[in-house]
Amino acid sequence: MADFSPLDWAIALLIAQAILGALDTLYHHELTVALPYRHSARLELSIHALRSCFYGILFLGIAHLAFEGTWAIVIALLFALEICLTLWDFVVEDRSRKLPPIERIMHTVLAVNGGAFFALYGVQLAQWASLPTGLSAIDLGWRGWLLTLFAIGVTASGIRDGLAALRMQRAGKPANPFAGGAYKRVLVTGGTGFIGETLVNQLLDAGHTVSVLARDPLKAAYLFDGRARCLRSLGKLGHDETFDVVINLAGAPVAGPRWSPKRQAQLIASRVNTTEALMAWLRNARHKPALWVQASAIGFYGVRDAGESLDESASQGEGFMAELCARWEASARPAVELGVRQVVLRLGVVFGPGGALLPLLIPFRLGFGGRMGDGKQIMSWVHRDDVIQVIARAFADQSLSGTYNLVAPETVSQALFAESVGKVLKRPVWFHIPAAPVRALAGEMAQLFFDGQRVVPDRLVEAGYAFRYPTLDAALRDLA
Repeated sequence: MADFSPLDWAIALLIAQAILGALDTLYHHELTVALPYRHSARLELSIHALRSCFYGILFLGIAHLAFEGTWAIVIALLFALEICLTLWDFVVEDRSRKLPPIERIMHTVLAVNGGAFFALYGVQLAQWASLPTGLSAIDLGWRGWLLTLFAIGVTASGIRDGLAALRMQRAGKPANPFAGGAYKRVLVTGGTGFIGETLVNQLLDAGHTVSVLARDPLKAAYLFDGRARCLRSLGKLGHDETFDVVINLAGAPVAGPRWSPKRQAQLIASRVNTTEALMAWLRNARHKPALWVQASAIGFYGVRDAGESLDESASQGEGFMAELCARWEASARPAVELGVRQVVLRLGVVFGPGGALLPLLIPFRLGFGGRMGDGKQIMSWVHRDDVIQVIARAFADQSLSGTYNLVAPETVSQALFAESVGKVLKRPVWFHIPAAPVRALAGEMAQLFFDGQRVVPDRLVEAGYAFRYPTLDAALRDLA
């Protein structure tokens, strides 16, 4: 330990910084919020691109060179520039999205570790500054090659973020399907979820007034930049409140812990109890909304044979998912008896930036893509843009009423999905996840991955709705 120089300590801290930074990028920026797909994060992505490419050059230089004389001053100035970029990034992040506690902790650790690195490497730079100006090769052994590997990785990440920001700039802001229509006062539950966040932002951008029922109203207010009225409970709504539209998306994610009796009760409560509370408010409301958009899922049909096509007239299936969806829909049915036009959307697997697609793509990106089980199970899916478009259509088209299967016209087997992802991402498709051990561990929840149903959107097609993403290839090329 006595022979450990300031340079050795600085290199150790830099390696730790690189590992922590990689974890932060992969877990938070990619998995949690899918930054490269969020138009609101374009400036943040641009800053990340600059910082990452900047880091790549510094990692490579620090791994193999001693900066002597004037070069030491140049590197010190570059460090100062990096600190300014980091502070700018913090400000932009804080304005564009509310960081979860774990990401804030990670950023704090990175800042402390980075400060210690700058201090120790600064001592080394001060020693080098007294030497004649020049660049001398140094040998850090395995540490130098590890930093070289980090340099390649962080530069690739920066290029990816830069291309994503450039693509967003060229494409411009997506067209808003709620713009141009009559002004609406909208109540949304589940407004901070995967579908709800985009929906609420588009409603607000189009000039509508939105109230959001959320478990964490402070987070919701932050998420929508204070533009939406955010409520913790329906008790905050008076009987004189006036809403033109209610959109009920509330529901805890079904993929997660094993469906134990306790977990099943939580999933039912998050949907049925919330909807029943809405019904209690609706019965006493003096001004009834004109439209009620009710979320459900194709799990209503249960596990079915791959050759059976299920339209909206198909019967309820068996199993917990079927029971959950049936009870969810039944809890919203009293709205119709109160004279409210209701549109029930049985959603397939919703693909979009982040969401269910992201964890499905990760194995493919890492070269471990393949089928799940025998691959014959049918995936009925839909692009998130089409979900938003159909909700907007329900606002304007009063002929839409009743239950609709909101799935793309093209259903695919899981094996064909894997093959399509491999082609789009240019990755091999060879891995096979056997169903038996997963079923043993996950129980009935394994149906989400190894079973399916062929659902068709007959009523939407009959209503003349043209899907923006009718095929899997089109959706994957937009998202992947």
